Parts: sequence; C-alpha cells; structure tokens
Amino acid sequence: MCLTNTHDYITCNISISHRCVLNKNIRQSSSVAIDRANALQQGQQIHGYTVQRVCNVPELHLTAVKLQHDATGAEHLHVARDDSNNVFSVAFRTTPMDSTGVPHILEHTALCGSKKFPVRDPFFKMLTRSLSTFMNAFTASDWTMYPFSTQNHQDYKNLMSVYLDAAFFPLLNETDFRQEGWRLENEDLQDSQSPITFKGVVYNEMKGVFSVSQQLFAQKLQNLLLPSHTYSVVSGGDPIDIPNLSWQQLKDFHASHYHPSNSRFFTYGDLPLENHLQQISENALDQFSKIDPNTEVLSEKRWDSPRSYRIKCNPDPMAPDQNKQTTIAVSYLLNDVSDTFETYTLSILGSLLTDGEKSPFYQSLIEPNIGSDFSPVLGYQGSVKEASFTVGLQGINEADTDKVLNIIEETFDKVIQDGFEQDRINAILHSIELSQKHQTDKFGLHLGVNLATAWMHNGDPVDAIQMNKHIDHLKECLRTQPNFFQDKLKECFKDNQHKLTLIMTPDVQFEADRQKQEAAKLDSMVSSLSESQRQDIFQKGHELLEEQSAEPDLSCLPTVSVNDINKEAPIVPTTVHSTNGVPIQLCEQPTNGVTYFRAIASMKGLPAHLKPYSSLFCSVATKMGAGDRNFKELSQEIELKTGGLNIGNHIQEHHATQHSFEESLIFDSMSLDQNIGAMFGLWSDIFTRLTLTQERRLMTLVMMSAAEMASSIANSGHMYAMTHASSALSAPNALREEVGGLAQVHLMRTVAEMKDLKPIIKILQDIAAHVFTEGNLRCALNATPDTMPTALKHAEAFIAGLPSKSSSEFYHQSPGFQRNVARTHFQLPFQVNFAAQSVEIVPYAHDDFASLRVLASVMSNKYLHKEIREKGGAYGGRAHCTPGTFGFYSYRDPNSMKTFDVFNRAVDWACEGSFQQQDIDEAKLSVFSQVDMPVPPGNRGMRLFQFGIDDAAFQQHRQALFGVTKQQLISVAEKYLLKNAASSTLLGPQNNETKASDKWICK
Repeated sequence: MCLTNTHDYITCNISISHRCVLNKNIRQSSSVAIDRANALQQGQQIHGYTVQRVCNVPELHLTAVKLQHDATGAEHLHVARDDSNNVFSVAFRTTPMDSTGVPHILEHTALCGSKKFPVRDPFFKMLTRSLSTFMNAFTASDWTMYPFSTQNHQDYKNLMSVYLDAAFFPLLNETDFRQEGWRLENEDLQDSQSPITFKGVVYNEMKGVFSVSQQLFAQKLQNLLLPSHTYSVVSGGDPIDIPNLSWQQLKDFHASHYHPSNSRFFTYGDLPLENHLQQISENALDQFSKIDPNTEVLSEKRWDSPRSYRIKCNPDPMAPDQNKQTTIAVSYLLNDVSDTFETYTLSILGSLLTDGEKSPFYQSLIEPNIGSDFSPVLGYQGSVKEASFTVGLQGINEADTDKVLNIIEETFDKVIQDGFEQDRINAILHSIELSQKHQTDKFGLHLGVNLATAWMHNGDPVDAIQMNKHIDHLKECLRTQPNFFQDKLKECFKDNQHKLTLIMTPDVQFEADRQKQEAAKLDSMVSSLSESQRQDIFQKGHELLEEQSAEPDLSCLPTVSVNDINKEAPIVPTTVHSTNGVPIQLCEQPTNGVTYFRAIASMKGLPAHLKPYSSLFCSVATKMGAGDRNFKELSQEIELKTGGLNIGNHIQEHHATQHSFEESLIFDSMSLDQNIGAMFGLWSDIFTRLTLTQERRLMTLVMMSAAEMASSIANSGHMYAMTHASSALSAPNALREEVGGLAQVHLMRTVAEMKDLKPIIKILQDIAAHVFTEGNLRCALNATPDTMPTALKHAEAFIAGLPSKSSSEFYHQSPGFQRNVARTHFQLPFQVNFAAQSVEIVPYAHDDFASLRVLASVMSNKYLHKEIREKGGAYGGRAHCTPGTFGFYSYRDPNSMKTFDVFNRAVDWACEGSFQQQDIDEAKLSVFSQVDMPVPPGNRGMRLFQFGIDDAAFQQHRQALFGVTKQQLISVAEKYLLKNAASSTLLGPQNNETKASDKWICK
C-alpha cells in the first residue's frame, strides 16, 4: 500500500513484466537525449566511470547506457529518452537473516537526517520544497530502493543531493530509530506510572500488514517455498520480532549493506548523463573504496519431493460466505530471474495459464464456483532471485481442498496434452505490442522498479529492456518447436519436485493468540526492568517528544521556489463534433499509433433503487457475453483487439455550481490504430446486444467482486473511512458511499448470499436499458491527426446504432438530500485504526477553493504529520481537499479518539495562523507538483471532458493558487473547518471509548 509520498514496504509482486508501459511525449525521430547517449563508446571514461555498454532500443524510443564506477564497483544504468519527467534511484541489496525488520526500519531511519542535512526527517520536508512528481522509498524482500522523479532540472539536482546524503551518510540517531522502528514508552507521557507499551511507526505499520490475511498468506508462501536464506524471514518485520532489533544492529546493517559496492544507480530522462555521474561521484562515491559486500543470495537447494503446510488466519466478518474462508495454493519454484529470456517466456506462459476467461485455470477453478476468487498470490512471480508460479483458490470450504488440488493437477495434464489455442497466444503477444505503444506518465519510474530484482541478482538490465529481441526469440521457438510451451509445462510443473501446497484456514482465536504473544513479549521486556530503567524510559519518552515538538531549522535544505513554477499551463486544443445530438470531443495528439475512446453515460433519471447496483453492472457488463459471442469468446476478442474495455462509476460535482453534480458511468478503451473498427464493434455489441441472462456466470462474477471488496478494507481502510465520513455531507458523496463504500461492500455480500439471482439480473437489465442510449451519451477521442478521421467515422457508426432517446442534462441537484452528520465506528478485527473526518466546502471554481487546497497541504505537512505520524506512531495522516469536501484521515493508526482530537486541534492551529509565509510557499510547491503532473497524450483533454474544466478555468485556478495569502488561509479555516459540522468515521478494533460515548454509533 502506498500512501501519498510516504515510505512503502512492498508486499506485492514486482517483476520484469511483458506489460511494461510507456511514458509521456514520444517523438518518432531521434531526440537530443538519445543522440547524446548514442555518441558514447564502450570503454569510454566519464567522471570515474567506465561505459560498459550502449544499446539503442527503438521499440521503446530509448537508449540504455550501462556503466560501472571504477573505484567502488557501483553499477549505473542510464536510460536516455525524450521525456522531461526525469527519474533517479539508488538501490541496495538488503538481505536480512531475521524478522526484526532491519532493512525496513533502516529505510525509514535513513531518511530522518544526514551529515549534510542534519534536520529531522528531510525526506518529508523536501515534499514541500520540491516540484517532484514522485518521491518514495521501497523495501522489498531482498532490496531497498530510494526513487524520485521531477520535471524541473534544479529540483532534480536538489533531490539527488538529499537522496545521496541520506543513503550514504545518514545520522541514524537513536531517537529516530525509536520513533520509526520501535520503543518502549509509557502510554501517558505525563504519567511515569502509566503502563509501558510498544510504539513505533514500522511496528504499527507491520501490525496493520499482519492484519491482512491475504498478505499473511503471501508472506508465509514465500517463507516456506524458499526456506534456506533471506526469504525465510519477513524483511518488513514481524511485530513479534521487531522489538529484538537494537540501535547498534541497525547501524551495523547500514555499514554492511549501504555501500557503493552493493549499489545499483538508475537515471532516466532527457537530462545529460555526465551531470548525473559527476554529482554522484563528488557527493558520494569518491569517499569510498571497493569492498566485498557479501550480500549475494544463494540459490535454493531444490527439493526431492513436494511439501505441504497449514497456517491459520483471522476470520473475515465481511466475507461473502462465512463458512467458506479457506485459502489454498500450489506454488512451484522456477528459474533464476537473471535469465531474461526464461523470465519473459515463463511470464507469458503464466499469463496463458491464468489470465482471462479462456485461460485453463479460470475455466477449471473459477467457473465451477468452488471458491470466491483465485488465491491472493497468482501466476508468475519474479520478485525475488528465483521466480515461482502459484495457482489456487480463496473462499473455499475446507472440505474442498483435495478437490482443488486434483483440479490443478488435471488442468496441467490437460494443457500439456492439448496446448494452447493460437488465438490465446496471439492475444498475449498483442497485449505486449500495445503496451509498447501505450504511453503513461511514469514509464521511467516503472522501468527502474521492474528492472531492480533481476539486476540485483546479477541479471543484465540492458538485456531485459530489449523486449522485441526476446519476443522474436520466443516466436522462433514456437515456430520451430510446436510443443515448446507444453514441454515447458512438463518441465516446470509436472516434473518439478520443488512444489509447495499451502492451506490457510480461519481460526476465531487467531487474533487473541496474536495479542497474547505480543503481550507476553511486552511482559518479558517490562517485568525485568528496574526502577531506574523505568525512569529512563519515561525520560526518553519526553526527550523524543521534545525533539518532535521542536521547530527545525531547515535552512540547510535545498529548495525550488514558487517563481520556478510555470506561470501558464499548456493549452490542449480540442474540438467538438456532434453526431445525432451526441457531442464527441476530438483531441489530436502524438499517441504513437494508439487510439483512445471514452464515453460518459448519464444515470440521471435512473430509479433510486437501481443506483446501488451500478457498480455491479460496471464490473459484469463486459464479462457476460455480447452479440454472437459468449463470455469466453468476448474476453478473448477484447484481449486480441484492445487494451481492455472498462466501465466505472463517474460521480462528479459541477466545477462551479454548489450542490450540482452528475451521476454517470464512464467507458474507456484503447486500441492499435488498425483495430479501431474492432474496438467500436465490441462496444456496439455490449451497448446493443449485451447478454444478461446467465445466472451461473453472474454468480461467479458476484462472488469474485464481493471477495475482492471485502479483502480491500484492511489495505484501504482510510479510503473507506473517508468515503463514509463524507457521505453525510452531500448527495454526490452519499452516492459514492452507495456505489463504492462500505455500503457497497455490505450490498455485495448480501447479493453473494442470494440463491436466486434472477431479481439481480432484472435490475442489471433495467440499468442497461437506461444508460445504453444515445441521448445519455457524450464521447471523446484522442488520436493522431492522420488517424482521427477514421476514428471519428467508427465513433459515428457506433452512435448511430444506439437506441435513440431524448437528450438529458448531465448535471442536476438533489433537493431532497438531508445532511446527517454523525460519528460512526465500524468495529473490525484489525490491530490498527483508520480514522476520517470531513466537512462540506465549496466547488472547484469558487474563490475559496484554491485557499482550501493550499491549507490542506499546510496542515498536512506542518501539523498533522508531526502529530499523527511522529508523535502518534501511525503510518500516515493528512488533510485532503476535493471539490465540495475537506477532510482528514489517518492510516494504520494505533490511536483512535486521540487522532480525532488531533484533527480538531489542527483546525484551531490553522485558525490561529500558526504558520509562516515560508510554510505557505512550500505548500504551494506541494500543490503545484500535483496540479502540473505530466499528462500523457492519451489523457490530454480529459480534464475538460470528465470534469468540465476548460483551459481558462484551469489557468484561473492556478492563478488563484499563486495568489493565496496567509489571511485567506485563516479565513477559510474559520469559515469552513471551524464553523461547518464535521462527520467522523472510525474503522478498527473494539474501543471502550466509542462504546461508552452516546455521541458514537458502533456497528
């Protein structure tokens, strides 16, 4: 889970992927950046580095340059590309041999002050002194990475200087270790006799991670499949083991692992490589000499026979079927990820086995409705030294475990015998071609992260970038060896003895047992304390609080200024064409051979009892079959011809009119230019010939959707809390809760429990009849100038084939809405809390909105971060501002009522004007870094199409942001945050305070 610009412990799979995507402005001709890189020669010396390889990769419009630092052996990969969103990262192989979380705690603590920048938490301070488009730090199972990206050249130099000093010369103060890692501290810092407990940011973060059954399963699967080295432990830290880590051990780990000889540097974009190398050398590498870091991960000794294990987890009260909460998976250890061709091959093979409705395992495991969804870990996983493939089911009856295992074996046997349909292979290859052309705003960042694992284990990152070379090799293997994939299946699965079966079952005592373990750990540490040691703990608690409360001197930190922000936003030319009364926005852009289509269909007039089911309609409409195709055929045709057909809820306040909003569905898709006709043909079938009659198929989709929603709460509790808190304030927020909040989770659970889905089918048919008409529609096309006429012709034909209906207004008001401000506690079996509080404010175009947006940044960075994260020990907490709503939230928070007190004190702090002009300027930088995010060609014009904000309105908002004053911030804090009634929501464990209070509703 990644909160906005905070540290991130990676528990998900990150691998070299054939679904790698592209970035921003791509010019078909050579760029200055690429020309400069192509001019380098193997063996050339640059600032103490030797160029080892230069490789042009035309399919990705880039040139890769691999270098090594002569004195230290530090490796460097530079990717030159005509992209102004430049990226830097430094990564280290971090291989812990225990579960104290030392690499994770070090990742946090290294960013808490360094030799050149001796201030508390310069990482967070730089968030408001920068125009970064991304800042973060990642801890994976065996590496730690510090990446950032920015479009501003000076900002790039500033951030690199901070990152280099943090990585190589951190202070690693004991107080920072105690704040970020763990500490013993009195519950009440004013009472030395109050109970002593565990505190710490990472400690609480990992308590949250271990509350999520799916993450627990993934962690245990890795530990058991790779039991002989670093993967047998929890790199992020097990809360039971974290208190075993000492401050000295943390410092020792840094000394042995954060060394240039154990590092990988990555730079990307259009800035000169030479400047990067000079800065890295002068600010870091020149102060080191080469060592043997001894961090290499040994290959796992392969098993002689398969192994099976069982583990327990906490029951999920939100599960669709309380009697079916068992998870089972079979995992096979595969190749070393440094073998790039094998990695690509097995990644594609994994997709063939599990992706899409025509995949063998979807048909054998999902369609029979044995479980609610695939297992939490699925498919090819290349996130550690040796890859694996995993398949299984969650949400099954414990009695069905043997049945699932038999199905998995039978499915492998069948595929080995029959192979794959050529269309399945073609669909995967098509997705690769489309992914190479599709442009996103974070290509450089994604590329660096995706290359990290193989590179860390001595793979060749330049080889990994050359996608076409490996795809061509694979095509040749398939041409010359008709049974190539079948032979791979037999080798990797049928004959593979390194096979793990893991079964996880719910245990009502699981959480109680976990708490007993933690209590026993605490008691063992506290009971032996002498009185002087207890006084020392009390004193250190005060010392930490004093440091956290002190006003830092930030003058040593570099910064850009508000004057560095472009005063004018780029203009995005669009035109509007009308067909049968349907407006089509046309935006001609350099989309690199890809055409993008969007449509918005109004739900105005849809009966109220149907609206809560619109989310279910969105999730099933492209998966039920349409036209002459059943759902399997439709799925394959979508994958063969498009990048996916997607439908979602679109609820949006009018940018200028209070309480006016639109409730609609948004449709989006993309295709290669040669497949535009096929893409619109698929949409036409879905809009006019949708199959909504197969009850069994619907049940499969309902179960998957209900399970996915239920499992998302533990990771995204802050989002659910914010949505619920806001729902009391306005009609659009109430609708968001209905279609995407906890109300929707409960609705989907109810639908999943139904034995007869015919009433639901009727509801979905009624929704389709309402929204799939031309009168409800507006459309948008992004394409190259040469392709736009063809795209428009197909769009016109699509619209002409829709049922006619009188046009409806998209925006409307809901005069019957009654505000119902409340305080609600949803009691859930978590170890941590998610708190949210919201008030109603004004729309986007209102004079006060810009001030409120800046105020949210000021409050987040100058008050809430210190109080909620540093002092409170939560993983994160911020203020947020969206049109119509201002709110606060905390994430993985050990506190509950104390956090709501912090929210209220933050309002008082703002009303008192307890901030300086420098704080306001820094807040503006933070806001503009989001406002001026790079927009790829396929998304340009969407601000106008989706939100009704034209270039003039956007520029007016930017001008208002520039002009925000301190008095305006105080004024809006008093006017909205102080005077407007707030609605509060808490998600978390049972709480005596909320139970005892008549002001709180406990559910």
